[in-house]
Amino acid sequence: QAGKMKLKHNINPILLQLINFIILVYSFVTYIPWYIFSGSRQAIAKAKQVKAKAVNNKPGAAYRSVNSLHCLASVLYPGCDTLDKVFKYAKTKFKDRKLLGTREILKEEDEIQPSGKVFKKVILGKYTWLSYEDVYIKAVNFGNGLAVLGQQPKTNIAIFCETRAEWMIAAQACFMCNYQLVTLYATLGGPAIVHGLNETEVTTIITSKELMQTKLKEIVSQVPLLRHIITVDGKPTMWSEFPKGVIVHTMASVQAMGAKADPGNKQQARPVPSDIAVIMYTSGSTGVPKGVMISHCNIIAGITGMAERIPNLGEKDIYIGYLPLAHVLELSAELVCLSHGCPIGYSSPQTLADQSSKIKKGSKGDVTTLKPTLMAAVPEIMDRIYKNVMNKVNEMTPFQRNLFILAYNYKMEQISKGYTTPLCDSLIFRKVRMLLGGKIRILLCGGAPLSAATQRFMNICFCCPVGQGYGLTESAGAGTITEVWDYTTGRVGAPLVCCEIKLKNWEEGGYYNTDKPYPRGEILIGGQNVTVGYYKDEGRTKKDFTVDENGQRWLHTGDIGEFHQDGSLKIIDRKKDLVKLQAGEYVSLGKVEAALKNLPLVDNICVYASSFHSYVIGFVVPNQKELVDLARKKGFKGTWEEICNSPEMEKEVLKMLAEAAMAANLEKFEIPVKIRLSPDPWTPETGLVTDAFKLKRKELTAYYQTDIDRMYGKNLK
Repeated sequence: QAGKMKLKHNINPILLQLINFIILVYSFVTYIPWYIFSGSRQAIAKAKQVKAKAVNNKPGAAYRSVNSLHCLASVLYPGCDTLDKVFKYAKTKFKDRKLLGTREILKEEDEIQPSGKVFKKVILGKYTWLSYEDVYIKAVNFGNGLAVLGQQPKTNIAIFCETRAEWMIAAQACFMCNYQLVTLYATLGGPAIVHGLNETEVTTIITSKELMQTKLKEIVSQVPLLRHIITVDGKPTMWSEFPKGVIVHTMASVQAMGAKADPGNKQQARPVPSDIAVIMYTSGSTGVPKGVMISHCNIIAGITGMAERIPNLGEKDIYIGYLPLAHVLELSAELVCLSHGCPIGYSSPQTLADQSSKIKKGSKGDVTTLKPTLMAAVPEIMDRIYKNVMNKVNEMTPFQRNLFILAYNYKMEQISKGYTTPLCDSLIFRKVRMLLGGKIRILLCGGAPLSAATQRFMNICFCCPVGQGYGLTESAGAGTITEVWDYTTGRVGAPLVCCEIKLKNWEEGGYYNTDKPYPRGEILIGGQNVTVGYYKDEGRTKKDFTVDENGQRWLHTGDIGEFHQDGSLKIIDRKKDLVKLQAGEYVSLGKVEAALKNLPLVDNICVYASSFHSYVIGFVVPNQKELVDLARKKGFKGTWEEICNSPEMEKEVLKMLAEAAMAANLEKFEIPVKIRLSPDPWTPETGLVTDAFKLKRKELTAYYQTDIDRMYGKNLK
């Protein structure tokens, strides 16, 4: 495994022998004190130990974490069975500690690019913090203020806002007052937002000035029941053009109403564990978004399971929050932090690092200022960091480059044996670590599969474990997370202590839980974290959720997995991604994409197959720097569009894809025969990918329909 992911160097063979000899001596001399003094011996033992077991010997039996074999965990703190109780407990315990941090904006300016485009740049100051007590009071006041506006317990209220402190304050207010919080991604398109707001019949929406101007303004007229819009960041300038009967408030004014209000008899409004806390709309990879109903006990079970996989989580940690809070991964991660005394500093993808798009050159990005110890990321963001660093490595002098590559390959060997490399870390990888602030001790990754090469790169260069997780909105984000000391790649870990997982035969795909060496099948998740179902969609709920004879709910995920000897799960396929070619071979689109996405040349790829044809085709978003370099090497001149549209560049890229496919042991029929290079990237704004950057196959197919017809055209031999 390690051999395939090594970087290639060009060093004189005799010199290489000498270097290898020095490394050998160094390893030998440092091994003994390291072995005696470091805790890594336990880590090696732990990495090899069994992490989950089947509850009985029958095929298809449920697997449980060895820490919860007899009884699944479902409560974080005794007696805290609803989210308002969890927050109250944390507030009492961590009273004056920092909880939510936001950077002040010192200056905003427009930077005009050579192309004439205008980029907004900001200079940000230090983080200012709200304590647990501050947040609690703001939430209580906001909840009471909403009651003054007529919000009733157990009715829906929508939040459509970027990730920020006010989002969490509003959510805590809703949990306290038993309002059902409807969450919508800030990047959803107009029709999807209208669908969510009308289906849930909300009368109030919490938003920001910017989203109100850019997204809400044009759709308000299509949401007849809407009465109140609350902006979290002060009064908007233009609000006269809203339809009659819609009032715009600021969050501060609603809090002021709440502070004055008579608390009255609030007791009966408190939630019970089975009450719905959140209706989370997920941009399904297919069709209209569906609302997942998540109860208080679902979320608590989920965060109980997640917290168990983060060793020593507590007040010494700092978490950086920048992913959409409308995403179950981010919401759960922040609630885990909030319940354990770990402060959350807010950020955004555009201000995350010094190099981020909105940060003015020479000023500091959020990670540099905050120096977080914990961070969650979607693979798309990790892949971007990986490619950036690799581009930098390629621009180094030959001496520096070879030094980096030697250190990288040496550390890969050491990691795969379970050893650490303190010298390489401090001398060579320190600079890369600083890209994320230098203090990260665990990177949590979820949302989509992370490639083995990217995961290994993160382990090596950021000198920290990368916990891969697997969960769905439908399972309150909980499913599996890898152990911190598990340095194997490509697996998603053992079931969390809150749930159990079994594999169900899928005959059509040829996966059986009696398969050797590993049982395989559709992944079913059972436990208190399995959600109530889809909002106003009984049919779909009945299809995806079942209840067993013990009354336990099971979610049928549609993902195919296999269990390894140590009880770790590996995702190997997806039911919906399987296409049967004309000649009867099955192609797993996701598998082919995962194999080809590692190429530095490929920023994103969507593979397409049709049962009426015998071969696979693909759409590629090429990496601009790499493709321009390739074009230059081949003597091709032209604009970016011309390069992408050129048949000869298509051929060159196809060659590289075929090589990568062979290296990844793909079958001949799985390799794309024709491709289309797309000059424009796919972003959630284009509607071609979801918020977690998962491909929306239906939309991509419609978008590229003319290319599909051309590639499968009648004029093909």
